Amino acid sequence: MAKPARLSPPTWLTAGLRPQPTPVPWPAVVRASVALAAPLAVGFATDRPAYGALVSMGALSGVIGDTADAYRMRILNIAVPQLFGALGVTRGTLVFGEGWVAVAVLTLVALVSGMISSIGAVASVSGLLLLLNAVVGAGLPMPQPWWKAPVLLGLGGVVVLVLTLLGWPLRGGQPERAAVAGTYRAVAELFEAAGTDTYDVRRQAVTASLNQSYDLVLARRARQHGRAPTLVRLLSQLNALIPLLEAAPAAHFAARRFHRPLPPQIPAAVRALAATVETDRTGEPAPELPEAHRPSEKAVDEALRHAADIVNGTESRPYNVDDRLGRPAALRVRVHRATRGALLSGASWRYGLRLALCIGLAQALVSLIPVPRSYWVALTVTFVLKPDFGSVFSRAVLRALGTAGGLLLAAPVLAAVPRGWWDVPVTMVLAALIPAFSAKGYAFQTAAITPVILLLSDLLNHQSFHLVLPRLYDSLIGCAIALIAGYLLWPESWHTRVADRLADAVADTAGYLALAFAPGADPAVRHRARRKLYRDMSSVRSEFQRALTEPPPAGDLAAAWWPLAIAVERIVDATTAARIRVDHGAPPPEPAEVAAVERQLRDMADGLRSSDVLVEVRVDLGGDEDGVLSALRQEVRAARAIASP
Repeated sequence: MAKPARLSPPTWLTAGLRPQPTPVPWPAVVRASVALAAPLAVGFATDRPAYGALVSMGALSGVIGDTADAYRMRILNIAVPQLFGALGVTRGTLVFGEGWVAVAVLTLVALVSGMISSIGAVASVSGLLLLLNAVVGAGLPMPQPWWKAPVLLGLGGVVVLVLTLLGWPLRGGQPERAAVAGTYRAVAELFEAAGTDTYDVRRQAVTASLNQSYDLVLARRARQHGRAPTLVRLLSQLNALIPLLEAAPAAHFAARRFHRPLPPQIPAAVRALAATVETDRTGEPAPELPEAHRPSEKAVDEALRHAADIVNGTESRPYNVDDRLGRPAALRVRVHRATRGALLSGASWRYGLRLALCIGLAQALVSLIPVPRSYWVALTVTFVLKPDFGSVFSRAVLRALGTAGGLLLAAPVLAAVPRGWWDVPVTMVLAALIPAFSAKGYAFQTAAITPVILLLSDLLNHQSFHLVLPRLYDSLIGCAIALIAGYLLWPESWHTRVADRLADAVADTAGYLALAFAPGADPAVRHRARRKLYRDMSSVRSEFQRALTEPPPAGDLAAAWWPLAIAVERIVDATTAARIRVDHGAPPPEPAEVAAVERQLRDMADGLRSSDVLVEVRVDLGGDEDGVLSALRQEVRAARAIASP
């Protein structure tokens, strides 16, 4: 007799409840403890505990927004959102207790917040604080006159910023060097995985690391080479990885074909370069490499020696570098583009209207029904409906669970700890949990933030233990509003767009193939096309991972399309490997062979746009099985077998 199947929670839920294996960021833990506890101590010492609580609230916003690595980027990540937060609390304070006027104002603020959140990472945090502080200002009594609350909240952000920048004189440039060195180590692991089943995972890790390193270096690079020689050197070291990354697919396919891994001297030499980058040394000896025979081996040897010349400073013109991702545009140009994109983008308006609808419903509900300290309902909606934070459905469930966990932690604290100086050490301990838990997942972050907000808000409204159950009810109401009005009423929420994104990626791959074998094509143009394609595929992978956390049918559909996403990345690798083999002596393919593969890819892209159903179709893609395109045709056949409608 068969055993009955065990009931188990769905994967989309358990994935969010599983803590991520990330290390504890101890510097951030110390900063959070000091930044949130010190203002409270000053407030009690000056007999102004409410002022201290507001400064700590501002510091809490700074702690949440301090997610960058480079110091210049951290200034933007902390300072710019604080300005929007000050504007939000000012707007909220002016409509405190105004009933339906407050509903209308907060709805309008939510629309603006949602639209600017779609611009980028800093704008997303700025939009969050704009709405968050507006809700707090409209729901909690603030010190008068009106300008005190924004000043005190902004002072909290300044405290976090000062603590963050204390290490700049000693560690300036170190985050960038560490990121570039980490990319070199990721490349070493990629070469170790050549010919094995772990190669795809390692390649994805290299893409993510390279994207992060380029973002760090290019974001803070000066306009002219002479003004920032250290950053230009880092950029040249990053660019030196491009030939290595192009040689890696050729080495992988050769290792898989001949069942022979790369010599261990190759990854060891890349790791040695990583150590040189991290310590900023020059003049190191050239690496000792085995003799190269095959085209793939020659490609790896040539790329590695070139990288060694750049990293060790023996290149005759080490600063004659090319910005393969493009130099950042002027600030005025970027602001104009961002504003135009936010105002004219359909996605921006849709998200802004969705957020405005939910905030309007939340505020209208608490205006009609007496809910104690009702601002928590709108706060819950604000956190759940962030567009770049993942699935709305799973976030609503995880926030409810996280809030419940945070309330279990806060209940004994509010019940047992007397209000006064004891709040300082308690806040110090609770604040330390925020950066430690935030890296583990959204539910854990919510559980850590909840008791801190309860403790600080208690210093403003003096409800003590009686805050606990109302906060749970408010969170559940907010999650329900987000689920119904922000998820179920919007078909785009539960119909994933991964097929459309995949179709675009396949079409771009066809274009890259044509460019790779076009007569007289500029190698620099090919390099940029390949980098853009891998960056786009990284975004597609992130969208897949977000869709996988959705409940059926969106999650099931994303899981069905996932093998094709991997297949497309392999097609790009096979194209690059073929081009590298030709560059190092292999006979080039016939134009008709290239055109046949390109035609198959474009047909597949058209099929993905016209169907949501995976139907296996076998295709006849003939050609020279000993030629450079043999591995590429094999990968295309595999992809067509997965997803030809």
